[in-house]
Amino acid sequence: MTAAPDLARETALRRPAAFVDRDGVLNHDDGYIGTWERIRWIPGVAAGIARLNRAGYFVFLISNQSGVARGYFSAQDVEAVHARMRQELAAQGARIDDVRYCPFHPEAAVAQYRRISDWRKPAPGMILDLMRAWPVERAGSFLIGDKPTDLQAASAAGLPGYLFPGGDLDEFVRDCLARQMPQSG
Repeated sequence: MTAAPDLARETALRRPAAFVDRDGVLNHDDGYIGTWERIRWIPGVAAGIARLNRAGYFVFLISNQSGVARGYFSAQDVEAVHARMRQELAAQGARIDDVRYCPFHPEAAVAQYRRISDWRKPAPGMILDLMRAWPVERAGSFLIGDKPTDLQAASAAGLPGYLFPGGDLDEFVRDCLARQMPQSG
């Protein structure tokens, strides 16, 4: 008997999601960034994420982080960077609702991270996990990435993906949202 109210509440809370890659979309891809000091924001990041928030989207950060598997930095280092990113963006009125990252790589130097993982893009595992954990409405959801593997992950999850070429992220997000709007007439 309690399942129906829970289902009704979840249905009422359902909304689309924007899945956003980290390196090359939120911050410059300077190679294996494991410390906050190495983060260089892409122009328009806070404004772009805030635009998604105002449009009613969940915003999820998804990122391959093979630097953990390669022994360049720890999983705790990645989590600290993500926490600081979320904090800095929140201070500017932009909210990232949740984060997933893949520390695994099939040729890892660190044995505990040496494996094939369905979370490692181009596989869709991070996206699918977030869609199970949150009341995501598939219709209207999309991914922004900077590499073909990002778009392949989106396609494997049944979502459109948009390739960010660099520049101002807010302008790019505006264009993505316009493409997601249903065509009238």
